Amino acid sequence: MAFENLLYAVENGICTITINRPDKLNALNLKTLDELRTAFSDAVSDAAVKGIILTGAGPKSFVAGADISEFSGLTADAGRTFAANGNAIFKAIELCPKPVIAAVNGFALGGGCELAMACHMRIASESAKFGQPEVNLGLIPGYGGTQRLTQHIGRGRATELLMTGDIINAQDAYRVGLCNYLVTPEELIPKCTEILQRIASKAPFAVAQIVKCVDAHYTDGVNGFDAEINAFGTCCGTEDFREGASAFLEKRKPVFTGK
Repeated sequence: MAFENLLYAVENGICTITINRPDKLNALNLKTLDELRTAFSDAVSDAAVKGIILTGAGPKSFVAGADISEFSGLTADAGRTFAANGNAIFKAIELCPKPVIAAVNGFALGGGCELAMACHMRIASESAKFGQPEVNLGLIPGYGGTQRLTQHIGRGRATELLMTGDIINAQDAYRVGLCNYLVTPEELIPKCTEILQRIASKAPFAVAQIVKCVDAHYTDGVNGFDAEINAFGTCCGTEDFREGASAFLEKRKPVFTGK
């Protein structure tokens, strides 16, 4: 379908979703958030899609943050609704059963950093910059930033960045584990593509269960070990497991169907 603020393309099993507001440094407004919800739903339901790349249009910015003009006058109650909406969309991305890689091509600040962290992996261009500068507006992150930044880089480093609002470069983001790889701008999309192609050769159901189990560790009231045990058992009942085991014993490459 056509989007106003996104570019959506599927090629060779990879869906590329590009936030396309370069004149606004790809800032997230409510329309863009709603389109992201729809785009990810479309990608999940499309059997041809094996993996997703999320990036921003232009050379300067992945997503420079939320569109301040839309929330500068919020009341306390409206602010909670605003944050809950973004949280729900980013949680859906985090729980996407297909692998999602953020190709961070520039500024990933505020809501942009939160969006990148909601993806399963982050590949950063050398020009990328990360930060949660909401404290400079008298705010805190509202789309999961306090939680995911702590999960990714640890409590001490995360608390410092959240409280100071400091912005870090791609080299420091890679050093503290916020991104998986640091590459040149020319290598950014090819690196994401290469990773997704490798994952596409694996069992789709097992990949989806990995997403579910990894997230379970961070879900309040859920025992991640129990989730893993249950998921392992479910995988044992799939055709893909029987195919994978047979292929291993027969010394051939498996052909997975997702069943």
